[in-house]
Amino acid sequence: MSSQNQRVEFIQRALQTHQFSCEPITSDASFRRYYRVAKGTEASWVLMESPVDKVDNTPFVALNSVFTQQGLNLPSIIAQDEQCGLVLLQDLGSTHLADRLDTHTRLHDYQALLDLLPNIAQTPTSEWMKPYDADFIAMELEIFHEWLVTKWLKSSLTEQQEIQWQNVKSRLVEVMLEQPQVTMHRDFHSRNVIFHQSQWYLIDYQDAVQGPVTYDSVSLLRDCYTRLPTDEFAMLQRYSFDKLHAAGLLADMDFSRYQYYFDLTGLQRHLKAAGIFTRLLQRDGKGGYLDNILPTLDYILEAAQKYDEFQWLASWIRHDIMPKAKVKLSAK
Repeated sequence: MSSQNQRVEFIQRALQTHQFSCEPITSDASFRRYYRVAKGTEASWVLMESPVDKVDNTPFVALNSVFTQQGLNLPSIIAQDEQCGLVLLQDLGSTHLADRLDTHTRLHDYQALLDLLPNIAQTPTSEWMKPYDADFIAMELEIFHEWLVTKWLKSSLTEQQEIQWQNVKSRLVEVMLEQPQVTMHRDFHSRNVIFHQSQWYLIDYQDAVQGPVTYDSVSLLRDCYTRLPTDEFAMLQRYSFDKLHAAGLLADMDFSRYQYYFDLTGLQRHLKAAGIFTRLLQRDGKGGYLDNILPTLDYILEAAQKYDEFQWLASWIRHDIMPKAKVKLSAK
């Protein structure tokens, strides 16, 4: 991380003043840290600080321009220091979708965000979007096996289970790649959109890639941090289909096929996410995501048990992984 002196000097250069405050903001799941910089009561900004040996801010800066040119709302970049890993951003406040879930506007908020999906999907690809290919998708799935199963639960697979797990991975990779490929935010959920001056802004967009068309709708509607009531989910899932279909992004896919792709894309995403939650604890010392593990495993179980080809996965999650996870979590 940059030193305090480097942060102060950077802010002074960017704002042309020595009169400011700089207070830490709660960090996210990445290696980045955030600070709110204020100049009295006149104005405020957000300082993003990244360890240069672990995080490259170039995609964050470059994709900001790509998405902004597409007409999407993102925080403006005021100044940056590449060598110190510092970026000064427009302050959008702190009202995320997650902060508005108990309001009467919830359904309207979700619909407004789903309205953004075609625009995000049609964003031109960029050299700063990493390849989202078979190897990368399989690597994401292996996070679950390595960090949750092996390292957290201290479990190992039998030879037959290993064969079944490899079959699950292969099928999910196929499903991800056979869908129409579009630009996806990749972390489009309730904590990564901010409501500012009556508009929605995207944050944490630096991992955007070209990938399966259902991915961002899964991220939002099967959010690891909050669960929609069944009737609202069904309505919003159909709404997401209608929006993507009207934009010509689903080829000849009907709603039934869309639901199938949605469920299996959710399997891939949630397996990865459950693994990441345990990796954050074990590798990074961040235990704030443990409460999200069981809800995420619930999503995996619900999707897997709907399809004959994933009955082994459903049984493994229900009878082996979830009971062990509950014991582990009860002892935390």
